[in-house]
Amino acid sequence: MKRILILSLFFIVGQLVFAQSASEIIERANQKMQGETNRAEMVMKIIRPDWSREIQMKSWTKGTEYSLVLITAPVRDQGSAFLKRETELWNWQPTINRVIKMPPSMMMQSWMGSDFTNDDLVKQSSIVEDYDHEMLGDTIIGMREAWKIELIPKPDAAVVWGRLEVYIDKKDYLELLIKYYDEDEYLINTMIMSDIREMGGRVIPTKMEVIPAENPDQRTVITYKDMEFDQPMDDSFFSLQNMKRVR
Repeated sequence: MKRILILSLFFIVGQLVFAQSASEIIERANQKMQGETNRAEMVMKIIRPDWSREIQMKSWTKGTEYSLVLITAPVRDQGSAFLKRETELWNWQPTINRVIKMPPSMMMQSWMGSDFTNDDLVKQSSIVEDYDHEMLGDTIIGMREAWKIELIPKPDAAVVWGRLEVYIDKKDYLELLIKYYDEDEYLINTMIMSDIREMGGRVIPTKMEVIPAENPDQRTVITYKDMEFDQPMDDSFFSLQNMKRVR
């Protein structure tokens, strides 16, 4: 009986030691998809009931401070770029030879006519640093066991969402589903991550689909074609000058 009690105590202590907080799970999932740096090539398809449009692009990201997105097709948008450098956001429009600084008020606006916002594009807010995290329970997403975690903005955080619900795969720490709510608790967007496979040496979702709650017959789909992680990138790469000439 004493031996059983001791083994039970070891089991309980072990569970407590290895138990993960909601914040630790969010941080690990974020790191899985972001890395210290990442470079990606992707295609975004905007789907509407009576038309669709494709945009090809490249992106470079370093931590949470730096991000650069370059449009490579179609021709009419080719060369346009979007830069995040610490707290500043910029847009380069080669057709008018002009750099536009984007104010925070534009973060909720549609990016390139899609269902993604400007904030989704450059990740001005950090799901790790700008939100408090609370475990809501366990669930199943697409045959995968997942944690359901609620994210509430910190009082001083400059975020655009009232709260998020994030569903993370227990095995591989993959974001599988995110629900975006406004400050009045209305569901605005649902993001579904799928087509999980190895890319850049990691098992990750290679397809992201955003569906607006008010218009469920439309959606925007981003498909990753190539991705590299943790390659050296100098801070100077993310400059206004480089935004104009990067290819």
